[in-house]
Amino acid sequence: MTVLRKVARPLLASMFVSGGYNAVRHPAPLVPVAEPVTDRVTSAIGRRTSLLPEDPESLVRLNGAVQLGAGLLLALGRAPRLASAALAVTLVPTTLAAHSFWTIEDPEKRAAQRIQFLKNASLFGGLLIAAADTHGKPSLAYRTRHAAGHASDAVAHQAHAAAGRVGDVAGSAVESVTDVVEAARKRLP
Repeated sequence: MTVLRKVARPLLASMFVSGGYNAVRHPAPLVPVAEPVTDRVTSAIGRRTSLLPEDPESLVRLNGAVQLGAGLLLALGRAPRLASAALAVTLVPTTLAAHSFWTIEDPEKRAAQRIQFLKNASLFGGLLIAAADTHGKPSLAYRTRHAAGHASDAVAHQAHAAAGRVGDVAGSAVESVTDVVEAARKRLP
């Protein structure tokens, strides 16, 4: 399975590396297509944070930079789950902006854009699978639950052992007090 991942990840990432590089270097041709989506993004998210640029060209470049960086990480197998998730997030506005086939009147152009939309939907599914791939290892949630269970068992064992020691000490103390009381009683007239 490792060989499969080493081949599949770069193949999945190749489109994002190429498209991201192009968007970072030459965003101007992409801006008119992206503008309807970037306008909605800036109106919905932009007022909540000052970290997001407002002009469409900067948003296209930012999206491209994320695709380029995450694509390279995925291709190299570095943080592949995080990289896949980041690519999936960037693919949504890209697909909505570039392949909104439902707005096109010409049947041939509509069919071509539908194919591109479905291609991106397929890539999105592949990215979701890659984001969930634990490489044959248990997930972080499983490992956390497993460690918590071990910790709980260890604490219970230690508490039981401490209770036993306290019980032994208490029993010894009761015996000592009883012996002292008995000795004192014998000395009394």
